[in-house]
Amino acid sequence: MRCPCGCGETIELLVIQEAEPRWDLLVDGSGRPTLKPSVWIQHGCRSHFWLRCGRVEWCD
Repeated sequence: MRCPCGCGETIELLVIQEAEPRWDLLVDGSGRPTLKPSVWIQHGCRSHFWLRCGRVEWCD
């Protein structure tokens, strides 16, 4: 996915059971994704956010 801050960075998240670190991807009945835990970019733009029900919720 592309970083939601608009920097253009591609974010790759591992969602397979064997991976570490790993994110859980849930999709609701309307097709809206939720990721757990939060996504925190450690370099570049340093964005930190949750993706809940298809919406980006920025961390302070």
